[in-house]
Formats: sequence, C-alpha cells, structure tokens
Amino acid sequence: MTPSESYQDLPLEEVIGDRFGRYSKYIIQDRALPDARDGLKPVQRRILYAMFHEGNTHEKAFRKSAKTVGNVIGNYHPHGDTSVYEAMVRMSQDWKLRHMLVEMQGNNGSVDGDSAAAMRYTEARLSTIAGQMLRDLGKNTVDFIPNFDDTEPEPTVLPARYPNLLVNGSTGISAGYATDIPPHALHEVLDAVLMRMDKPDVTVDELMTVIKGPDFPTGGTIQGTNGIKTAYETGKGRFIIRSKSFIEPLKGGKSQIVVTEIPYDVNKANMVRKMDELRHDRKLDGIADVRDESDRTGLRVVIELKKDVDGNAILQYLLKNTDLQVTYNFNMIAISGRRPTLMSLPMLLDAYIGHQKEVVTRRSQYDIQKAQDRLHIVEGLMKALSILDEVIKAIRASKDKRDAKNNIISKFEFSEIQAEAIVSLQLYRLTNTDITELQQEDAELRKLIEQLDAILKSDKKLSAVIKKELLDIRKQFAEPRRSVIEEKIEEIKVDLDILVPSEEVIVSVTKDGYVKRTSVRSYSASNGTGQEMKESDYTLLEAPMNTQHHLLLFTSAGNYLYQPIHELPDIRWKDLGQHISSIIPLGQNETIVAAIGLENFDEEALIVTASQNGLIKQSKLADFKVQRYSRLFKAMGVKKDDVMIDARLVRGDEDVILFTQQAYALRFPLTELSVTGIRTAGVRGINLKDDDLLVAMEINSDDGASVLIATQRGSVKRMGLKELESASRAQRGNVVLKELKSNPYRVSGALMVKNDEIIVLATEKGSKIPILAGSLRPVDRYSNGSSLVDEKKDGSITHIYKDPKAEIE
Repeated sequence: MTPSESYQDLPLEEVIGDRFGRYSKYIIQDRALPDARDGLKPVQRRILYAMFHEGNTHEKAFRKSAKTVGNVIGNYHPHGDTSVYEAMVRMSQDWKLRHMLVEMQGNNGSVDGDSAAAMRYTEARLSTIAGQMLRDLGKNTVDFIPNFDDTEPEPTVLPARYPNLLVNGSTGISAGYATDIPPHALHEVLDAVLMRMDKPDVTVDELMTVIKGPDFPTGGTIQGTNGIKTAYETGKGRFIIRSKSFIEPLKGGKSQIVVTEIPYDVNKANMVRKMDELRHDRKLDGIADVRDESDRTGLRVVIELKKDVDGNAILQYLLKNTDLQVTYNFNMIAISGRRPTLMSLPMLLDAYIGHQKEVVTRRSQYDIQKAQDRLHIVEGLMKALSILDEVIKAIRASKDKRDAKNNIISKFEFSEIQAEAIVSLQLYRLTNTDITELQQEDAELRKLIEQLDAILKSDKKLSAVIKKELLDIRKQFAEPRRSVIEEKIEEIKVDLDILVPSEEVIVSVTKDGYVKRTSVRSYSASNGTGQEMKESDYTLLEAPMNTQHHLLLFTSAGNYLYQPIHELPDIRWKDLGQHISSIIPLGQNETIVAAIGLENFDEEALIVTASQNGLIKQSKLADFKVQRYSRLFKAMGVKKDDVMIDARLVRGDEDVILFTQQAYALRFPLTELSVTGIRTAGVRGINLKDDDLLVAMEINSDDGASVLIATQRGSVKRMGLKELESASRAQRGNVVLKELKSNPYRVSGALMVKNDEIIVLATEKGSKIPILAGSLRPVDRYSNGSSLVDEKKDGSITHIYKDPKAEIE
C-alpha cells in the first residue's frame, strides 16, 4: 500500500445509507421531477437548449434527431441516447402534450403505444411555442452553470414566457416522490396568472372561474369538480376521465357504440384488445364485434352490438370494466427552491409569477446596460462629428490605430470605447445626414433607458410588462378547450339482466371441488342421474338457478369465492365438471365446506359461519358482494389450528344447533350473535372439552323437522327438537348420546331432516348406505340409536349427507 492510499473501515449500513441518500437527492433534483418555474425536467430543458443553441428553431429546416441527441449527450446530459430520444419524442407527441415543444417529421409513435422510428430516420426542430420557452435566453435572464465536464455553460432554468408546467403537465417517479400534473388550456392558465397578479390573495374558487380544470390533448369528459378543487387547494385530488362516445343505430334492429375520444394516457390498442377479450370470453354476450377504425381524420373505435341489445347497458359495463373510463390522481409535486414541494394552484402560479418578475427584471437590466453602452458610443460619435476636422487632423497625424486612439482621448477627452468607435468609423458615415440619424438614435436610446429604468423602479410597471407579454402569447397560441368538464361524477349502473342472457340452468358443486352449470335440456335428458363423480365425492349443492344468479363457495381455511353463475363452465350433466383450482388455486389441505346459491345479495339476509374450535359469527350477506372476483376473500378469521366447518344463509331469527364430536348439542337463537364484519373471528358458540371438536352446525327453520345423528360405530338415531331446549350461547350443551366407558359413541355427523328425506351414510371404506329418515323411530337424548352399518365390514361412518336421488335397497 502506497502512502497516498488509505482505507476507511465503515459499517455497511452507513455506506449504503450515504450513497442512496446522494442518489435519491440527484434523481429528485436533477432527473425525475419538473421545476416549478419552467415545468421542465433537466433532460427536457437540455434538449430544448441544445436545439436552440444549434439554431434548430421553428423558422429553419428540420434536422436529424440523431444530431440533436448526440449534442445533448455529448455536451449536457451524459446518459443513454435512448432515454434522451424518448424524452424528445414525447415532447413531439400531440396526444401527450397540450402544446408540443418539438416538431418531428417521420414516425414519432402512436396513441396505440407504438414506439417511434429510430432517431436516424426522424427529423426535428423546435416548435413555435418552444421559442417562447427560450425567448430572451441570451439576455442574462437566467443563471447558467458549467456543464458536466466544465467545457460550456448550460441554463439552470429557461425563461419560460408562458406557464409550461400547468399547460403541458408533467409525470415522473423519483425516490420517495411521484408527480402527476395534468395539462391545462393555455388561455385559462394565462387568465389565472393575470388574476393572481391583479389580486395576490385570490381564492381557489375565484381562480376556478377562469381555470375550469385540466384540458387533455385527447379530449374526453372530466367529471368531479370537487376533486379538482381539492387538488388546486392541496396539491392532491382525483377526478374521472370518461371517453366521448355515442350509440349509432344500424339496420335490422342493431346498433353500435362509437368512441371518438379516449381518456388521457390510455393505450388505445390495449383498450380495444380488452374489449375484444370480453366478447371472446363471453363475459359480455351482447357484443358482435370490436373494431378500431381510426385513421388520419381522427380516432374512431366501434363496438358493434348484437340484435336488440341495449347499447347503453353495454356502454355502462365497458365504462366500469375497461379504460373507457379511468381515474386521474393529481399529485402536484415540483421542485421549488431546489426542494420537492407539494404545491397548490396558487403556489404554482406564484412560483411562475416570481420567475417572470426575475426574468423581466434581469432582461431590463441587460437591455439598460446595452442601451447605455450604445448611448455612450452615440454621444462620442456626435461629439466627433461636431469637431470632425480637428478629429481627422489628429488621426492623420498619428502613427497607427493605437496612437490615433491615444491622441483623440487626450485631446478631446473621449473614452476608450468612444475612441475605438471613432477610429473604426467608415468614411461614408461622415455625411451630413448621419448626424440626424445619430441624434434620433440618441433620443430613442434615452427614451428606452427611461422606460426600462421605470420598470426596474416600479413593481406595477414590471407587472404591466409581464401582463402585456402574456396577453400577446394568449392571442397567438390560445386554442379552444378539448375536454368537457362536468361537476358530478356519474354513477355507473351495470344492469346484469341485460349484459348476461337469462337462462335457466342446473348448478352442481361437489365436496371435492368440482363445479359446473348444465342446461336444463342436458339435465332432463339424463333424468338428473348418471353424473360422473369420484367414489369418495358427494354433492354439496345441486339446484335449478339462473345465469344471472350468484354462487358463494366457502372453504375450510375461512375463505370464500364469489362466482357469477354465467361464468361457470357449461358442461354436460353426465360429465365431471371443472375443478375449482382451475378457477382459483386453494391452499394446501383447503377444501370446500359449503356452497350457497343466491338470486341476489339481499340486504336483510345473513350468513352464519362456524369453526371446529366452537367459534361462530354472522355477517350481512351484502358484505360478501365483490366487484372484482379473481381471488379468494376472507369469510371468517380462522386461526392456524382451526378450520371452518360450515356456512349457512339465514334470516337471523332462527335457532342454531351446534353438535360436538363427544355428543354435546347446544341450541340457541341467532339473535344472541351480533352482526360483525366478514373478516372477524367470531365469538364462543359452544364451550368444548379440551379434546372435543365441533362437527356440525344446523339451522332450525322448521319445527316439524327432527334431528338425525350418526356415530362412528355405525349407529344412527333420530330425535325430536323438543329434546333440545333453547338455551344461551357459550354453554356446554346437552348430551345427545349415552356415554359408555369403553369404546364410547362419537358423533360423525348431524342433520335436520324431514321424514321423506334420504340420508346417505358414508364410511371410511368407501361404502355409501342410503336410509329413509322416516324409517327411524324418534328416540330420546340418551339413546344411542339403531345400528345400521357394520363397522367391521364397511368401516366407521365418516360423514353423512342428503341425496334425494339415492336408491334404498
């Protein structure tokens, strides 16, 4: 190790923290966020300055984009050429910027997300309005700093003779900060600047009489003036951008939705693809075709509808489920005083006005200095002309130019600058008429100096100059507003009856998780029998429903899946069906425990869930309704050592009966349970012994029904409800089997049954033994029932279920 080398022993956390802090500071200040004064990020400013510096301006011919990119990365912005070119292309896209800063010839991308042609193929120059961003740059109006290699200066900010940040907006993401400022109409922003200058304490409400809200280059309808007002007051807010569309009638009872304007920053090709996927996946049955008919005359997307389909209902669905309508979130963060600042509208206007006052002040100081320098020379020339013969004589008597200057300085008291001008004077200027021109220029210069001096001394006159120039820009560049603003956000009402064709179907869900919907025709042809099913599987739900109805599937892990019936696979009755895992993957050992078919999400109805550890809860059915259903949702907060055993749809005035494995049963009214949210864990339903489990939950809605209990030893009993008197929750309950010391009876399953219902007893060896509930005579609580299954031959009873199609031998 040489003496000049040294090592520092620093903690990794300190080094990483320091380096990341520096990097964050750099990308916040010098890369990703715009300056509040000129509304430009550094790369944009450098591109505009490089083009201006090279004379690539709007009144001159186009130049290759690659030349500009080379200048930018070679002189000002030592980053990748791709990022510089992409920034340059974005400033030329009329669907991104309200007023383009760069004019480009060639392919500069599209609203479909196509990238621009390579920079060797395109040509560019500054736009006319970009000239206003750079106007007076050479008059010391802004500070210059050395570039990255100290070879030439670059501006820290542009003069920006119009409020570019609000006019063109900005978007960017840096470390810990993101900005989203929408574009606005130029004339409205200028009116707001003028109003703020006239009345510094103007309110946002007053400003919004002139600046109505954002104005996007892609048009569209903006809804929600309250969100805009909040954003103008605080810097954050949100509103809705909706496409401009209309319904066009066609022949033969058909119609089509025509979209002519889409929301800002939406990729048209992706939007059209999503609509076509809805048609292809039959999520939207009323669409016949989706076409993009956009051409050089303008944007036009056509959604052709099938015969007699309500176009308005389809449009509502598309607004809700595609990018035909999007939410825009204001986040007005800009660099102000070298710091990222969340800025309100008045703060942005003040930052711009303050910048303009500095620009005009510095320009006036520059112009005064220039005028005074010229006046000094004019005064010298006028004096020289008044004593012309003597001056010529002195010059002719001199040895050289330097001696001539010295002679006239000493003899006639000219300054060095005046002497230089006199000795450099061309002979033709010595005519008699020239003195009048000099006298006229003298008067004009004195008047100009007086005017500029007045501007510097009077804030009122300074403001008047700024206002006049802003009004000139307004007159030259103002364009009609493109986006329409509506006060209220229109609620989207999707009518499922129109979107989904009404069809009567049979829905089937099995315990092993196979689901399907079957046409009534296929079901009738099979007479409802012959359904393919695994030996160990059985039906949880088989019911006639409509494609406009809904299905809730509950799992042992306390989750539920919402499934619209029309989206279930249409499968023949005899076929197995689609496994739930192909719709949504379940967790390890997670199984379906209940299936509930619904016509609608009735506000009054409730869902009761219970877990193996004796917890129970009830929640509003309406809380189970979801808009996006591509995942599992929590139905009950089940702990790791617990599982959910059942879920039931109830009115809330019934009794619930809980059965435990060790033959305890507790009956209590559901009114004892508070209605809680769907993610809660519930309350104690029944007090369990240490090694006991809850095995069944039944809802008593019919006092004529009786309770059927099956045990692991193959015995089954039926008893009347009067054996179980209503009590309170969180008790041990009543014993429903006679306790034996050796090989005691344990409950395998319990059901509320009617006499004519067929119950299947399923055993561990795969036997399925059907019995008629009414064939068992009612017994009391202390009976262990009749032995119906040979435990040695068929194995223990594992579970019981109802099956009206089972045949009793």
